Formats: sequence, structure tokens, C-alpha cells
Amino acid sequence: MTHVEDELRTQPECWTRAAAEAPGHRAALPAPGERAAFVGCGTSYFMARAAAALREGTGQGETDAYAASEFPHGRPYDRVVALTRSGTTTEVLELLGKVRGRLRTTALTADPRTPVAETADDLVVLDYADERSVVQTRFATTALTLLRAHLGLHTDAVTADARTALTGELPQGLVESAQFTFLGRGWTVGLADEAALKLREAAGAWTESYPAMEYRHGPISVTTHGTATWMLGEAPPGLADEVRATGARWIAGGLDPLAELVRAQRLAVAVAAARGLDPDRPRHLTRSVILAP
Repeated sequence: MTHVEDELRTQPECWTRAAAEAPGHRAALPAPGERAAFVGCGTSYFMARAAAALREGTGQGETDAYAASEFPHGRPYDRVVALTRSGTTTEVLELLGKVRGRLRTTALTADPRTPVAETADDLVVLDYADERSVVQTRFATTALTLLRAHLGLHTDAVTADARTALTGELPQGLVESAQFTFLGRGWTVGLADEAALKLREAAGAWTESYPAMEYRHGPISVTTHGTATWMLGEAPPGLADEVRATGARWIAGGLDPLAELVRAQRLAVAVAAARGLDPDRPRHLTRSVILAP
């Protein structure tokens, strides 16, 4: 079993622990009414976007999300929350250093013995969700679970859906698809982007991701036989029929969207195996992006 496959299977236990610990991290996370920004790189950026949409959607405060390298330094915030598994990513450390003393910062990380511990004002450590693999699975979803729980949006049903996602069979023939498109709405747009990234990283697959309504505005033109279009969350009315009319396969996400992401992670591993690839050794990638001065 690969590292990534072994790690993704532990997500229900990680989520249960994160949800239980969330109240103890209340002081380090945005309070209701605060203006907050979530930042990250790669997978962590997609989780940041999901968290920001959830927080603002519940009316707890104006919330934005940025790739760490694109943070608008002229914009005022009460708190910046950085998601960084390794705690060593160059862009995140540079951002936290630049805003230090001006904006309150929190880092969600898997390793407290890294430079982020000295750069952020507050630290939330999810060391039990750390990973050996380059391809992120459980740290990202555990961090988002912690944030969902902080917002009062996590339930035991979410974890139950994750267990279902791990035990249920993937749709027959899905692995052989030539192209994969993931769609989301609201907070699940970030999840759709992350699902597509998993297929690219682990399996070198042709994947795309879009807000579901935007899919109609051009991208659907490349959808055809051999395409699998996977909806994370509730689909807009009529979209499933439009996709099927192209000859593509429609995958309706019936589980909690975060659990659907677990299914997509499993698909990434399965596609990699079918193509003779090792998902623990994705091309041109390292576990953390550390840029030379």
C-alpha cells in the first residue's frame, strides 16, 4: 500500500479528533465579526477558499482567501489564517513575516518544529494528521474539518459519510475515463479544484474544475464520450441532463462534499495504479516548495 493510500484511509479518525479539539483552539481562530483572510498554497489554498466561503456564508464575518503569494497587503484584516502542512513553504513564511506586528496571524500546521512556529502569532498543530506523502490528503481535510467545527458546521454524519466513501466501490469503469471534470458550488468550488489537483498530481490525468454554473459557459464544449463529470454538492437544475446529452458520464455526489473529496482521492490512487504510476512519486513535485533566495 502506498503512503498516500494508507494516509487517506485514516481520515475519519483524524476528523473526529479535530472536531473534538476545535473548542480548545477558539482563541486562535477568527471570532464572529472579525474580518479574516485564509491563505495557503496548492492544496492548502483550495482548503482556504472552502473555509472562507463557509465562514462568510454563515454570517460570521467578511472572509477572503488568497494564494499566499497573492495576498493584498494594503487590505486590512483582523486575522490572517495560514494553512501549511510542512510549515516551511516559502510564500507562506514570507507573507507571515511581512504582516507580523501589523495583523494577527494563525498557522494551521502538522509540524510545530518548523519556521512557521516562530513566524505566526498563534499555532494550531495537527501533528496526528501529518503525512509522509507528497500528495496531501488527510492533513488538508482535517484542517478544514477543524475549521468547519469551529464554525459549528461539523456533525458526526460527515465522518460517517467519510467512512462510506472509504468502503463503497467506485463507479464501474470510472478509472478508464479519458478526462475528469469536477464541479462545485459555493464552498465546494474549492473542493472541486482540490479533487482535480489530486488526479493531476497522483495520476497525471487530464482534469479540470469549475463552478457548476460556469461549466455551461464554454467548458462543456470539450465534454464527450470518455469524460467523467463529478458534482461535489447539489447540482444546478438541468445540468446533469445537459452533461449526459454530450455523451459524458455524470457522477452525482450523494455524500457530504468533503466525503466526496475522499472518494476523489481514492479515484486518484486507482487511476495511478491503472496507469502504472506511483502516487507517492508525482512528477516534478516535492513535499514542500522551498524557494532559493
